[in-house]
Amino acid sequence: MKNSIRKWLTVLIPLLIGIGIIYYQFSTLTSEEIEKIKISFEKANYYYILLSLVIACLGYWSRAYRWKYALNHLGYQTKFFNNFFTVAVSYLVNLTVPRSGEISRAALLKKYEDVPFDKAFGTIVAERIVDLLIFLFFVCIGVISQYELIYKFLISKNVSLVTFLYFIIGAVILGVIFLLIWIYAEWKIIKLLKEKLSGLVEGMTTIFKMKDKWKYIFHSFFIWFSYLTMFYVAVFALPETSEISFDIVIMGFIFGSLAVGFSNGGLGAYPFSIALIFSLYGIANDIGTAFGWLVWTSQTILAVVLGLVSYLLLPIFNRNK
Repeated sequence: MKNSIRKWLTVLIPLLIGIGIIYYQFSTLTSEEIEKIKISFEKANYYYILLSLVIACLGYWSRAYRWKYALNHLGYQTKFFNNFFTVAVSYLVNLTVPRSGEISRAALLKKYEDVPFDKAFGTIVAERIVDLLIFLFFVCIGVISQYELIYKFLISKNVSLVTFLYFIIGAVILGVIFLLIWIYAEWKIIKLLKEKLSGLVEGMTTIFKMKDKWKYIFHSFFIWFSYLTMFYVAVFALPETSEISFDIVIMGFIFGSLAVGFSNGGLGAYPFSIALIFSLYGIANDIGTAFGWLVWTSQTILAVVLGLVSYLLLPIFNRNK
């Protein structure tokens, strides 16, 4: 009973957050602004939206190809189409419960390639760590290039630089304490966790030992390059955003990526964050909202269609297994 309630809550809470953000966003818009958003959707150049989806597919392909190197290092020669299909399904599952796609991805690979779940999941966790580091690289570029604007924004929200630095220092200290406990503590629960996560750790450390680590790193950067390019290409779909500078694109991309984790696939949160960031650069709220929903809707449709097709194709391509 408790597990059932917990599962429902993991779905409903992010969904309710997304619905709440949508309600708030559109309740603050005037009827004239809502009408302009509709017009923006009607007049958008969908050639650029289609091109952004093609680039997104390259990201899917590169993610599936990168996974091959980690799995090969562990001694598992998986078929590329199984890697690709499971990646596509994971994007679809992430639309229901944030980050649950990683579990389904490892489970499907276990089913169709007989790769142990813990080791497959470990390689996925390793990917997420690498992805996080690359994303932080983008964040650093954005913060450095837009320091003055961010500082003024924090001041306007009564957040001092000292408070922000205290938060960062506190987070680093807690992280170091946790790391020291994990490495040196002889507590029974820590030993038990280490034992249970042995396969997970093996998968996570593959990147440092694998033969093709530089190819792995190349694909890691290519994946994020495709994400950024996908977002950049989409700005040309609306006349009002087609001439914005690249630094605005970087900031929109960063905050849009952060917003995805707040609700189911970024429902509500993604368009809201894009509109908020664009407004800091003087872009009208209705235009920022229209652009955010245009990108989010197209990417969500791609994830749903590609995920469903991949899920149906998995048993067909593996019928001789």
